[in-house]
Amino acid sequence: MSAEPTTPARLVHAVELARAAAVEDATADLGRASAENAVGEHLEAVVEDPGTLTHYFAAEHGGYRGWRWSVTVASGPEGEPDEGPITVCEVVLLPGPDAVVAPAWVPWHERIRPGDLGVGDLLPAPDDDERLVPGYLGPDDGSLGSEIVVEVGLGRTKVLSRAGRDAAADRWYDGPHGPGADMAKAAPGSCGTCGFYLSLAGSMGGAFGVCGNEYAPADGAVVAVGFGCGAHSDVAAPAASPVAVAELVYDDGVDLEPVPSPS
Repeated sequence: MSAEPTTPARLVHAVELARAAAVEDATADLGRASAENAVGEHLEAVVEDPGTLTHYFAAEHGGYRGWRWSVTVASGPEGEPDEGPITVCEVVLLPGPDAVVAPAWVPWHERIRPGDLGVGDLLPAPDDDERLVPGYLGPDDGSLGSEIVVEVGLGRTKVLSRAGRDAAADRWYDGPHGPGADMAKAAPGSCGTCGFYLSLAGSMGGAFGVCGNEYAPADGAVVAVGFGCGAHSDVAAPAASPVAVAELVYDDGVDLEPVPSPS
């Protein structure tokens, strides 16, 4: 036991009283017979203060591997720990050092990932979202002026900030429709030279656009200028051979003999 010498000996030795309290607490959920087996061996006694001590017992019921029953007992009024009856103050199940516990809770806005949003789901942006700025500040890309007039009270209340725009650009450039994709490396040409490429408006137009080819893998998606695929508008069908294949086939495995002319 880890109890200090100053702790009243009767609290240290009140193991059976503490065990009975743990069994009583477990009985409500497990029944008397199961509760007896659920409270295992006495593990240690820890001093809380001169008149209070906690006994720990192994939890033996299923689903609580490594957990411990914690039973806190006290004796006598403050200043007189050696007097008065021993009282059970608290009984609770606590995880031990090797207990199986749930992982630390992570706020939903840190857990959510692209593609998690489903039909009917709502995903409000945080009030301090650095990706957005009030609409009256404009798109923050140097092209202010008439756009501010549109946004002030007449258009969107929030627009992308510089940080939000830069984050989107990095995500698109490094994504599956960027110049580093395997599809782009094997393409005969880039999207920037394709007739199906529709440039984005504003400051993003120099680097990104939307694919307008229904047969392309990126149809309707944002693509980088350096992306590309086999459906490029300049791809030409390979020239066919001018000689029919059938005319090139012959059989040299048959011996031919001249046919005698009729006499």
